[in-house]
This record gives sequence, C-alpha cells and structure tokens, in this order.
Amino acid sequence: MTTTKTIEMAAQHDNRYRLLVDSIIDYAIFMLDPQGNVASWNRGAERFKGYKDNEIIGQHFSRFYTEEDRATDLPGRALQIAATEGRFEQEGWRVRKDGSLMWAHVLIDPIRGEDGSLIGYAKVTRDLSERKATQEALHESEQRFRLLVQGVQDYAIYMLDPLGRIASWNRGAQRFKGYTDAEIVGEHFSRFYTPEDQATGLPARALRTAAKEGRFEAEGWRVRKDGTQFWAHVIIDPIRGEHDELVGFAKITRDITERREAQKVIEDTRARFIQSQKLEAIGQLTGGVAHDFNNLLAVVLGNLHLARKRLPQDRKLLQLIENSIHAAERGATLTKRMLAFARRQELTTGPVDVPELVRGMAELLQRSIGSTIPVSTQFPLQLPLAFTDANQLELALLNLTVNARDAMPEGGTITIAAREARLGTEAVPGLAPGSYICLSVTDTGEGMDEQTLARAAEPFFTTKGVGKGTGLGLSMVHGFVEQSGGRLILKSTKGQGTIAELWLPEAEAGALRNAAPETDLSVPPLPPLRVLVVDDDPLVLMNTAAMLEDLGHAVLEASSGEQALRVLRRSESIDLVITDQMMPGMTGLQLIEALQAEHAALPVILASGYSELPEDGPTGHLRLNKPFEQSELARALVISLRPEAQVLPFRPKHG
Repeated sequence: MTTTKTIEMAAQHDNRYRLLVDSIIDYAIFMLDPQGNVASWNRGAERFKGYKDNEIIGQHFSRFYTEEDRATDLPGRALQIAATEGRFEQEGWRVRKDGSLMWAHVLIDPIRGEDGSLIGYAKVTRDLSERKATQEALHESEQRFRLLVQGVQDYAIYMLDPLGRIASWNRGAQRFKGYTDAEIVGEHFSRFYTPEDQATGLPARALRTAAKEGRFEAEGWRVRKDGTQFWAHVIIDPIRGEHDELVGFAKITRDITERREAQKVIEDTRARFIQSQKLEAIGQLTGGVAHDFNNLLAVVLGNLHLARKRLPQDRKLLQLIENSIHAAERGATLTKRMLAFARRQELTTGPVDVPELVRGMAELLQRSIGSTIPVSTQFPLQLPLAFTDANQLELALLNLTVNARDAMPEGGTITIAAREARLGTEAVPGLAPGSYICLSVTDTGEGMDEQTLARAAEPFFTTKGVGKGTGLGLSMVHGFVEQSGGRLILKSTKGQGTIAELWLPEAEAGALRNAAPETDLSVPPLPPLRVLVVDDDPLVLMNTAAMLEDLGHAVLEASSGEQALRVLRRSESIDLVITDQMMPGMTGLQLIEALQAEHAALPVILASGYSELPEDGPTGHLRLNKPFEQSELARALVISLRPEAQVLPFRPKHG
C-alpha cells in the first residue's frame, strides 16, 4: 500500500472531522504527502485556489507558488523546515488557477505516525489580499500624513504622551523652538513656557483643560532653545483610543509675534470685504430700482406728452405740464446714472463736448459737495471733442469732486479744467502719441504723501474711515479711462492739495461724421399699422398702446411672451412687434428668437432700459431705450420698417 493511500485512509478515518474540515470555506485546509503532493482538498481550498479536488489531488503543491519562489525552491525549503522544526509559517504571494495572485498566510505542520515517522503535512492557507491592500493603503496614508506634518514649517505640530512628554516633532517645531527631534523627544513640553507660567502651573492646567473640555486654546509668550521669547498661538487637543481612553495630546503652535501687524491686515481685509459687499448690494439695489423707475418714468413722460397735446389753451396749465415733463426727464437722466453705477446701462463711446458736459452737471456737482466749497471751471474758448463715454465720464467726474471735497475737511476750493494736448513718444508714460483732452480736478486740500499716492488707485484702498468710502472710486475711474484709451494721472503733495488728470483721446473727424446722421429727427409719415405691444407692466403696456393709438395705429396687447405668441398665431395681419426685455417666463430676446423661427420677416423693436443682454443674442431687431418719448417711438417705427436699418441702436441721452 502506497503512502498516499495510507494518508487517504487516515483522512477518511473519522467522517465527522472530514465533514468539519470540508465545511470550512474561509481557510484552505488540505494535506500533502511527504513529497508535497496534494492528498486532500476542502471547499475553502477550492474557493481560494480555483481548483476542484479532481483537478489538484495528486499534483505537487509548488504550483501554488510564484516562479520567483519556485526558482529559490521555497516549496521544498518550507517542507524541510516544517519537518525539522515542527512548523513553517509565512505570508507571501500565491498563484490561483487563473494565474492571478493572492496574498496568503501559510501554515505547514508535519503529520507523523504513532512511531514518529513522517506520513505527510497539514497545510492551512488564508487569503489576506484584502487585509494587505487595506494595510498598504493605511501605510500609504500614514506615510502621506507623516510627510504632510513633517513638511509644515509655519506650524509646530507635535504629539505629547498623557504626561506631557514629547512623542513626535516636525520641522515647523524645530524652526520655531530651535530643538532637533533628537534633543527634544522624550522631554516635557513645559520647558517651552516662561518661568512665570511654569510657576503658576499653566502647562499642567492646559493638559487638564484639553482632557476635560476637549480643547485648550490660548496665546502667550513661549521660550525657544536659545532663551528668546516669541508670542504664540497654541491649541491642544486630546487624542483618545477606541475605548475613549486618553492616549496623548496633539499640540499645534504658531509664531504670531507680529500679531499686531497681521491683525491689522486682517481687519483691513475684513473692512474692504464689507465695503465691497455693500457696494455690490447697492449696485444690485440701484440697478433694480432704476429699472423699475425707468418703467414708471416711461408712463409719466408718455402720459404727459399725450396730455400736453390735448390741453386747452391754458398757459398756466401748459406751464405745469412742461415743468412736470422737465422733472421727469431729469429723473430719466438720474436713472441712467444709477444704471451706469450698477453697470447695467448700455454705455457707448462717442464724441463728447467736455465743457458742455461739465456745465450740464454743474448743479449735480454742487449739490453733491455742498454749498460751502466753491467750484470754478477753466476751459479754453475752443476745445476739440473727446472720444469717450459720456455717462462714465460724468460718474468719474462726480467721484473726483467728492474725493476732493473729502480731502478738504476745513474747506477750500475745487477747480475743474480742460485743455488740449498733443503728445509725442513717451511724453506721458502709458499713453500712445496723439491728441488728447486733459480734464483735471484740482483741490486745495490735505494732499497725499508718496506712499498714499502710490496706492491711491488700488481697489479698496481708502484713507477714509469705514462707512465713509468704498475705496473703489479711483479704481473705477482708472479702469474707465484705461478702457477709453487714456490714463488717470494723480499729482499730490502733502499739505498742498491734489490734481487728478483724466487724459482722454481726442475724437477724430471720422467719428463725428459717423455720428451726424443721429441728429436727423425727421419722421416720415407711416400708414396705419397693426402693432403688438408686449410688456409685463400694465402701466407701461397701457402707455405704449396709448402713444401708438395717438399716432394712428391699431394696437394689440400681451402681458407675456407666451401670450404674444398665442396672439400672433391667431392673427396674420400684425405689422410689427414691440417687446420689453425683462419679463418673467420668457425674456424679450427669447421672444424674438421664437418670432424669428415662426415669423422671420416680422419687424421687432426691443424696448428696454436694462442693458445686460447677451452678446450672442438674436439680431435683426431695433433697440429702443426706456423711458422713450412718442417722437422716439415714431422714429423707431420708421427705422424698423426700413430693411437697410434693421439694427440701428439709439444713442443714450446724457443730458
């Protein structure tokens, strides 16, 4: 009888043990004969290795080893160690039937007969691939964390044992404290405290507080290795084990000796952030209010013009109407400035008469700075036009005059002047050679020193107290002038006032010729039209309809884009559509897109005082700025029905 058959008979001796071993699936338990051939095979072995018992019994167990291990005869050495030392145990890579690898824990015990002779081996294998992957991931994570902590140089991050002895030390701690890890690990952390703090028991209290309350945080003087002191911010957190037992403390220290300077920077940043938020909120509010106010002014102006046409010959009543129209037009000018401030007004460059612009806003400037500070102007008899944006220039001039007023708390004078200048190469840094208009605002105030002057145009920089300035005025002026192709130049001497110069490009003759057609106010007569008016504001809708009917046209009304499309589908005899932009559900541009898809040849006028329109929106429509008068509406009707003038925007009013 062969040895293998003897082993098989021994394995079958007690069926209960066979059933026990066979039912185990988390361990591969099988027997080898003295030569290493597989003699038995359980379900766990089949699960791990992939072989069925009829495929593996009788085969040598070395097939489970990698080629590298077989090359070093690890299978033979494993059996020899088990036979001579009574046990072989190891972890390593093993090979499954499909060639994949698993990380296995292997135990080989010799099986001996009653006479001590070797009759085989018992081999127990467990697949630890998942555990190894977890361990490797944990090790990698720990390594990364260790590198992270060691790499931090601006914080001292180290551990203490429960008694306060130092257990770890990073480079930041070495940089702050001056000790290497070899010098300090194992020492008590109280050596970093001043003698006064040690005498009061502060180190021990810090640990007790952290252990009891879950955190200790404080600022105070700490001592370096060389005896010098630094002001530190300290945090101590307890470290607890799985059963909530205290295993130590995590201590983080930062050198904030320059805390006063750093705190000032933080406070300045916070103040600037608050100011920027306030400015953004004001901009949002201003834009929304101005947009709604535009609608109201459109109704007021439209009704006033219609009422004026129907007035009896009463001079007093006519004067009242004219005054009301003048007031409403001033209100329209104010909303344009509000929209410009909120960056929701369509601003376009063009020729600007600077002296005329200054004279036109003289009342606004004087009212803004108060009656105690006189404002004088100095303009030549003839001055070329500047090529810029009138609304932005008004806002810039207002900013500069208010700044000049604030620089003169004890009073003084402000002078607004302009002159023509022809610059050569590098005559003024940052300006290309050419002709410019230099608009200046001069005050006799406190002036600025060199450091303040250098930062004056920086965003959020202000010498005013919190709540008295946004710090964005000069930066907005600077950005506007740069965008116009010019430059803002500040000149100041402490105690002698400030000069702010706006260098603006001179308008070219070609620009004037291009602008000339806009002055043509003639309106050719039109035959009666059927016009669809779309606006979600019922007052604006009624006013626009009234002006159109007064011009002799028939009007259909819709309060939304969806309703307008339904009206159009029911009627085929509509000649033109006038739509608002900002409407709920469907905007004016979205309605235009829908109209172009269904009625490509239908002219459309987009009436809006809100300029945040996408650049890639639909084309082929006319823009009519709110609030508009009946004459502007009449011109828009004529222009929209001329195919060669389908896209002709109106120039915004600046007066």
